[in-house]
Amino acid sequence: MFFEYPKLLWLLAVPVLLVLHYLYREFFGRNPHVRVSTITPWKAGGRDYMMLVRHLPFVLRLVALSMIIVALARPRSSQEMEKVDTEGIDIVLTMDVSTSMLARDFNPDRLEASKNIAIEFIAQRPSDRMGIVVFAGESFTQCPLTTDRASLINLMKEIQTDLIEDGTAIGNGLATAVSRMKDSDAKSRVVILLTDGVNNRGEITPQTAAEIAKTYGIRVYTIGVGANGMAPYPVMTPWGMELRNMQVEIDEALLKDIAEQTGGRYFRATDNAKLMEIYEEINKMEKVRTTIDSFPVYKELFPKYALIALVALLLEVLLCALIRKLP
Repeated sequence: MFFEYPKLLWLLAVPVLLVLHYLYREFFGRNPHVRVSTITPWKAGGRDYMMLVRHLPFVLRLVALSMIIVALARPRSSQEMEKVDTEGIDIVLTMDVSTSMLARDFNPDRLEASKNIAIEFIAQRPSDRMGIVVFAGESFTQCPLTTDRASLINLMKEIQTDLIEDGTAIGNGLATAVSRMKDSDAKSRVVILLTDGVNNRGEITPQTAAEIAKTYGIRVYTIGVGANGMAPYPVMTPWGMELRNMQVEIDEALLKDIAEQTGGRYFRATDNAKLMEIYEEINKMEKVRTTIDSFPVYKELFPKYALIALVALLLEVLLCALIRKLP
């Protein structure tokens, strides 16, 4: 057992001082007295036990005060040891947020389906650090690497298509994801890049970004999102929003090249179910277990000291009430 705040134990000097003051008052203080011719009636009464009982409230108060001080010092136990296996993986989800992600070949559309399935993927990997990068005509970090699942999921839900300038800068998106984890010392570093289009913007080419990822030993899984053939896109007209079938264009050759160059894999998702299967497959592949050395499992001990203090205070109150009622 040890104390988290051991300096607070110096407060135990207070009960000691109270005891000294109490003894001085009992034996050397000025007490009221009366002269009597004989003490026979008091001896016959058998009330000697009251001389001891009247000191008990003070004793109980000292016990309560001492236990409160000990509880405040926060006693803890660390006798038990434990070993834990954990995933030593950093993952950055890199998502296309161009307006083409509003196509309705997924339910309700590509972007919302990708977000919902990514959230399930995040929830299934509680031991990994994960981050989010979004890109369209340019890219930015929506969430840096973190183990805070609640914040990560909330930031994933906030992703929209109008966050940045429209376009498809695959190279910029991948380069930003790589920069977020290039200094990581995780056992495995992974980028999951999801897009539904062809690279048409950005200062960094996808090939250059892939070479940078390979240099840092970062594996890239690429996902092409979109049905085969035509897909319904929302188009604004003078009469409101309309759905028009448009050709689905995904640069699969580029996405395959990025994946092969970095040691990852390319996947094609044509609907919600297929996208879910892809994330499940990636989830199964990326399992690098590492064992953390033994560490102490702390047990808080202050509750029992606080309970003793409470019981002592209650006994003091009851005892004082009882003494007052005695003749």
